[in-house]
Amino acid sequence: MIEVSNKCIGCTKCVPVCPFAAINMIDKKATMNEACTLCGVCVQICPVKAITITREEASARDFSGFKGVWVYVELAETGDKTHPKKIKPVTFELLSEGRKLADELKEDLCAVLLTDKNHNYEKELGAYGADKVYMVEHDELFEYNTDIFSTVIVSLVNRHKPSAMLYGASIQGRDLAPRVASTLYVGLTADCTALAVKDGLLLQSRPAFGGNIMADILSPNSRPQLATVRPNVMKLAEPQLGRAAVVVREAAKLDKSLRRVKVLERKITRDSGAARIESAGVIVSGGRGMKTKDKFKQLEELSGLLGGVVGASRAAVDLGFKEKTHQVGQSGATVSPKLYLSFGISGAVQHIVGMKASDVIIAVNKDPNAPIFNVAKYGIVGDAHEIVPKLIEALKK
Repeated sequence: MIEVSNKCIGCTKCVPVCPFAAINMIDKKATMNEACTLCGVCVQICPVKAITITREEASARDFSGFKGVWVYVELAETGDKTHPKKIKPVTFELLSEGRKLADELKEDLCAVLLTDKNHNYEKELGAYGADKVYMVEHDELFEYNTDIFSTVIVSLVNRHKPSAMLYGASIQGRDLAPRVASTLYVGLTADCTALAVKDGLLLQSRPAFGGNIMADILSPNSRPQLATVRPNVMKLAEPQLGRAAVVVREAAKLDKSLRRVKVLERKITRDSGAARIESAGVIVSGGRGMKTKDKFKQLEELSGLLGGVVGASRAAVDLGFKEKTHQVGQSGATVSPKLYLSFGISGAVQHIVGMKASDVIIAVNKDPNAPIFNVAKYGIVGDAHEIVPKLIEALKK
């Protein structure tokens, strides 16, 4: 419930910022009409704190009206003037996984797309399983802004009431999801590596205690159930070309004054190693067992012969064998190449979390009990310093 106290001075600052024109001034006092979605923007903007929102206790709420699994669509710039933005791969990963969840819950899978201009994105989203696309087109959505995007999403959630919403655990997703969660007064499970359905609830799994254990989290008193999911951990489904998604166009009245942060200048720098490792088809990784930086360099030659890139465990990075941008694991990159070769990596949980989704894993380690062998398709118990040169020699032939 939203209330306006007698402290209201009739300044009208709340009127233009309301995304859905839900505020009228009557007798110099702000009054909310039926279009109000309790998004809370007016509460933030009111200079005299005259507007308050009272929310029901979660345990007392009726969640029967919350239906649908939502996926936030993240866009990336392409540099192409004709098609300046494209959908990030993590969105398709979430749709692929969301399709399974929605089918088990017998609910719709919906994509949420905020953009200044649509470029037939609904065709791609439908191909990866979306039943509906909630689309908001507005000039103010030309670039990501926390205030603008969270305001629109909160209003959509309050209007349509999804049971769950998934975001990629990218820079943007990690910024947006907590803002939406705090505004809605619901919980958020961050950096999930697995999702499932248990007793009609979203079962969210993530590393905990520094990656030493996996925690399973349920939100019985929270709707929507919110989660961010690490890129490259969910398997992509085969796209069904021609599969149609229903487009639900939503109007939003967005005022520039909502933007509390203004971007004055943008510079994009690209680190080739960091950019390539997450999308590489072949990764050759080394760990503490490579012993020295010079011996670690053998992996550079091996990866070059295989057309891949070099990865490293956290221990190898800490020892200075490779730069942080090549680190694979919980505190580095999450990867899912077609081929992952591991040399001298024991296989701590923190590392395995970042590479277990690889198609084929080949591990080389002197310790026959190394945990890395539990996720490897092929395992070689032996000395990496003897095996790597032989591999290089064989590939050259």
